[in-house]
Amino acid sequence: MPFKLSPAPFMHKAYSVPQIMRLVLYAMLPGIAMYVYFFGWGIIINIILTSATALTVEALMLWLRNRPLRSTLTDNSALVTAWLLALALPPFTPWWISMLGIAFGLIFAKHLYGGLGYNPFNPAMVGYAMLLISFPVEMTNWPALASLTGHYPSILDSFSIILTGHPTAGLTIDAITGATPLDTMKTQLRHYYTVHEIKQDPLFGNFGAKGWEWIGNVFFLGGCWLIYKRVITWHIPVAVLGSLFIISGFFFLLDPDIHPSPLFHIFAGSSIIGAFFIATDPVTAATSNKGRLFYGVGIGILIYVIRTWGSFPDAVAFSVILMNMTVPTIDYYTQPRVFGQ
Repeated sequence: MPFKLSPAPFMHKAYSVPQIMRLVLYAMLPGIAMYVYFFGWGIIINIILTSATALTVEALMLWLRNRPLRSTLTDNSALVTAWLLALALPPFTPWWISMLGIAFGLIFAKHLYGGLGYNPFNPAMVGYAMLLISFPVEMTNWPALASLTGHYPSILDSFSIILTGHPTAGLTIDAITGATPLDTMKTQLRHYYTVHEIKQDPLFGNFGAKGWEWIGNVFFLGGCWLIYKRVITWHIPVAVLGSLFIISGFFFLLDPDIHPSPLFHIFAGSSIIGAFFIATDPVTAATSNKGRLFYGVGIGILIYVIRTWGSFPDAVAFSVILMNMTVPTIDYYTQPRVFGQ
């Protein structure tokens, strides 16, 4: 009797695709709350903008492709893409850039390949990479910690900056923004300061940077919850963070004056979010457990290489996209042995 095979992701568990995506959204909520606590309400506004745009673009593309609207719109995949992109963007990103990024990612990295299950590249990271290359200045307006500036961005401040480009009366954008820890470290190392001298800046904490360490810890717990719920497996997160730790530790032991510690690379930037929430995308990641290990190791190494010798301080998006290209080859050479052979 003939049967119909659905496209990827292939989930051999009790969860449907909408349930999988919903659990991923739930796992991100504590990290988002911690994000708001340290850096203000801009992230919430970004999430609202990207989510509304994502659902609109998704509906438009489904209509143009003559695909069913209700079942696809309710699978939550567009919302996961929107939330991941919003987390990658600075909280003060202009509204039109957020909307442009999510529209570009969904159209050119998802629907032009056939929709969910057929896209070879992570749509959120494609949208982010396009924005970073096209609008480098606007993508650097990160808020500084309130403990460093003496001002916590209110909802009105965040709305004013995102919608108009200017904060409320009495403030300037320079007064509440600053360089990220990764950017500061990279820039100062090029000016021949040592890591120890750079970390005297109050921006830095015990391991990575103040605020970012707590955000990373909470996203780590969210990722562990996804593993516990069997939404993802441990292979990719362990491979990404383990390889990043090992390669950064090797260079740190060679010369700690010019190479930050492994814990700095883990707790600064989006390493933990990338390992648990971005690299584990079931459509664009490797499928076998052995393949996932190779895939994750490649991402971890590329993160360190681009951070250390590349032009961009953080490198999760480019590392994931580059390793997405290798997935067909990895899957080909890491196929599990057929039962009985």
